[in-house]
Amino acid sequence: MTRTLFRGGRIFTADTDPTRQWTDALTIEGETIVAIGADAAVGADEVVDLDGALVLPGFSDAHTHLLMMGQSLGQVALTDARTLDGIQVLLREARAADPDAAVLRGRGWLFDSVPGGAPTAAMIDAVVSDVPVYLDANDYHSCWVNSAALAELGITRDTPDPLGGEIGRDADGEPNGMLFETAAVQYAWAQRDASTTDAERDDAVERMLAAYAAAGVTGVVDMAFDEHGLAAIERAVERHGGRLPLRVSAHWLLENTGEVERNLAQLDRVVELARRPASPWLRVVGVKLILDGVIDACTAAMGAPYADGSNADPIWPLRDLAPVVAAADAAGLQIAMHAIGDAASDAALTAIERAIEANGDLPRRHRLEHLEYAAPGTAERMARLGVTASLQPVHADPAIFANWAAMLGDERVERAFPWPEYERAGALVAFSTDAPTAPYDALANMYVAATRASALDPSVPAVHPQYALPLADAIGHATRDAAASVGDADWRGRLAPGYAADLVVIDTDPFTEGAASLLTARPVRTMVAGRETFAAAREDTR
Repeated sequence: MTRTLFRGGRIFTADTDPTRQWTDALTIEGETIVAIGADAAVGADEVVDLDGALVLPGFSDAHTHLLMMGQSLGQVALTDARTLDGIQVLLREARAADPDAAVLRGRGWLFDSVPGGAPTAAMIDAVVSDVPVYLDANDYHSCWVNSAALAELGITRDTPDPLGGEIGRDADGEPNGMLFETAAVQYAWAQRDASTTDAERDDAVERMLAAYAAAGVTGVVDMAFDEHGLAAIERAVERHGGRLPLRVSAHWLLENTGEVERNLAQLDRVVELARRPASPWLRVVGVKLILDGVIDACTAAMGAPYADGSNADPIWPLRDLAPVVAAADAAGLQIAMHAIGDAASDAALTAIERAIEANGDLPRRHRLEHLEYAAPGTAERMARLGVTASLQPVHADPAIFANWAAMLGDERVERAFPWPEYERAGALVAFSTDAPTAPYDALANMYVAATRASALDPSVPAVHPQYALPLADAIGHATRDAAASVGDADWRGRLAPGYAADLVVIDTDPFTEGAASLLTARPVRTMVAGRETFAAAREDTR
């Protein structure tokens, strides 16, 4: 078996011991790293000259949505359109570019890009009215549709709001084109899933795989897995000869039906999948529960009202949540709970405490996702319970922060996304992007983490720079700790002998060039299990 030596650059190992975080050589044999440092040159058959480049462990995107990300790469991108006119121009152009399309889909619009933060179907109808239009918000917790889409979905003034969601209505009670939370899932997304072919899903998966490889990502944790996603990734494994260009761990999305027995019955399929023989390429590790919405739309469950006096009920009230958490914990499943508001994170931790009391001492590593605003003491409570803080630096990008801050409008804004609190408390911190709710670019994610400045618009000043992290810590959370968040700490996520040869070579060293270089740095080589999954074309390298 060939032994390949990498040398001539700097290698960041992501070891937890700062004295072992750097080396200058690394040797791979087969799928595994076999030596680093002075021992690496012994017995090498091939030598790769890094030419001064930086080597990192491959990034693990610890919270993402694979099919949705792949689909989003083929949709109209609306994040940069910061006015209604700008959004309408993009929609008009997309319709003109594909006049035979039966539907128009877009994604990424921001509430503060629309007058009053109140989108309506009429705003879309003004430019595209002949086909249904579905536009997912930047946070993917709301869907903005036109009148043709409302008709296609069969939504009228008599359509009731689903549990945990809302159909937007005008002053006369007529649907106004907005679908919030579970209304988006049960209507817009259900229609999307029913009308999408397997071939279209396969195309989306291939776009996603290529994009992640080019971004230096070698592992992912899907946070909304279902039968469509499972089948699509299984077909990808088959197409790629029994392996993938990245490692997929998945959490199965559970729906709150409002009935305890029906909620518990959803666990049967997850337990079945989790007990399949272990695979390094695809495995179901647990369940995902979306406890609340988002602050930008005032649908996150808060301990105190929003600036406008409103508040939101949780999608999973504790009475529904606690039985499912206890049963999943007893079954050995990892539990990941979307909790953006402090009322949601409090309920999540209470449910975990009850599960521990009921089930006793079991190996467990549950997770809370997002934690955009959590009450003081939450980090310490999580550390005591061994709960991972799964966080997304790109969600704190200052270019999209103003609306978030305006919705709260009080002292809570000063504790937005306080990542160092979780470090100091001793909780495991895993970084991710939550693509496609934010860009999947791992290096841009590290820029926001290390600066609290904007990767979307570098002209926007940093917000809360006191919460920025040292670059080494940020990368550790996005590699070593992201792998550890799904139980893989002993075999991937670091560059060390015996660990998987999952790595990325970066053309620029931000440790020496400064964090700003992360915005222009690019991966030039990505490897998973010792195989190259991406190599930049010569003209793309610097």
